[in-house]
Amino acid sequence: MKVALVYDRVNKFGGAERVLLSLHKIFPEAPLFTLVYKPKTSSWANVFKVRATFLNSFLFFRNRHELLAPLAPMAFEALDLSGFDVVISITSSDAKAVVTKPGQLHVCYCLTPTRYYWSGTGEYKKDWKLKITPQWLLSYFRTVDLLISKRPDKYIAISNEVKERIKKYYHRESSVIYPSIEDKFYPKKLVSSLDRMYYLVVSRLVPYKKVDLAISAFNKLNKPLIIVGTGSEYSRLKKMSGPNIKFVGGINDTQLIDYYSHAKAVIFPQEEDFGLVPIEAQACGTPVIAFGQGGALETVVDKKTGVFFSFQNVKSLSLAVLKFEKMNISPRDCNKNALRFNEKSFIDIFSSKIKSFCLDYFTDSST
Repeated sequence: MKVALVYDRVNKFGGAERVLLSLHKIFPEAPLFTLVYKPKTSSWANVFKVRATFLNSFLFFRNRHELLAPLAPMAFEALDLSGFDVVISITSSDAKAVVTKPGQLHVCYCLTPTRYYWSGTGEYKKDWKLKITPQWLLSYFRTVDLLISKRPDKYIAISNEVKERIKKYYHRESSVIYPSIEDKFYPKKLVSSLDRMYYLVVSRLVPYKKVDLAISAFNKLNKPLIIVGTGSEYSRLKKMSGPNIKFVGGINDTQLIDYYSHAKAVIFPQEEDFGLVPIEAQACGTPVIAFGQGGALETVVDKKTGVFFSFQNVKSLSLAVLKFEKMNISPRDCNKNALRFNEKSFIDIFSSKIKSFCLDYFTDSST
């Protein structure tokens, strides 16, 4: 079977890109089709043969893909995938728009139904681009997104949270296969709780990640907080931070694992579709203090590997931190919970699911 992977855009590195690298281990010969490709900020994609749509010739848009939203479905439709037996789209927006012919199996590994048009989080709904977009145009975009959601033959969701959204917005059934983390995030020896000196945030610094909430809470608590990550909010967040808060910017995975391993807990204040950060933290034996909505509910065990807070405000998060400090959460319990999301299990489960889909689909097609 010849397999093609299709992803929304290749211009950054984050959780979804780590998923793609895991899929590459399953399908090492599969090319990666995408809307736009910016090699300078996407060295992770060097393992793929990347093939971008015609819109990639406009250099201005390679890092401004959101402006291409009206044209993105058409661009994906224009891709020629006729030489492949199986097409796997990995998407939170338009990659599922690719057109396949009879005899080709299209499986969508759905990160979430398109956030801007459907549920998303509250912060997405406040985005300035949505505020200036007329309602009739948003309605049109939703109609298009609903139309292209019918193109995949099968859906796989990254979490039960996303499975429910696929059912609600696209009216499609889906299986659930959790993404994994790489083996390197499981250290051979866990650092004792007594040797952990600070709290940690690992995040892109963009509005919906709610890093400002963590900063406000730790300004009030006056406890040490380290923030890993870069993004459009960096300057604003830096200005509002007290002397107890340190920004370390973008770092490599070796440094990241070291930060995880010496943190008292990771603060996870946003609502995510799934979220790899809580799993990476727990793999390093680090508890997670998370907002009790979204994917965190599926990866963190309350009072055993972390603590949930109920409201996205300073009081709720601060009380959760103080509650955590009275608890004795075992690094070993955190690590054990994270083992549910190891890469070998993901590869085995995902491979088996695709084989099952192929068996059913191609058997039906031949009869």
